[in-house]
Amino acid sequence: MATHHGKEGVVTIGSDTLGNATGFTIDTTHDVVEDTPLGNSMKSYIVGRGTYTFSIDMNFDETDTAQTNLVQGAELTFAFLPEGNASGDRKFSGTGIVTGMSVGVTLDGVTTRTVSGQGNGGLTIGTV
Repeated sequence: MATHHGKEGVVTIGSDTLGNATGFTIDTTHDVVEDTPLGNSMKSYIVGRGTYTFSIDMNFDETDTAQTNLVQGAELTFAFLPEGNASGDRKFSGTGIVTGMSVGVTLDGVTTRTVSGQGNGGLTIGTV
């Protein structure tokens, strides 16, 4: 079983690599609909519609083109690469809408930024 260090991760927004990403999360869900017939003592279900959301953590950098494109309401293409971007590495990609952003500033720390988004259409799971 392979394991990977977080430092291998890469995020791209359009054709630009997000230079100051410090982490990301992709959450997928699928609705289920009960289809249990009368008389059955155990419930059964069928698959409904799916969706996904994502969040990206980064160090704030106003000179990073990929980061400046991440504004609320923007619809963008993206790729999340948890293993890196070498041939054969896992890739999660699609189109999403930026739904929120927060900036964090502390007296003795690095200024950070977190962006959240809603997937629009399917999430493609493949390889580089």
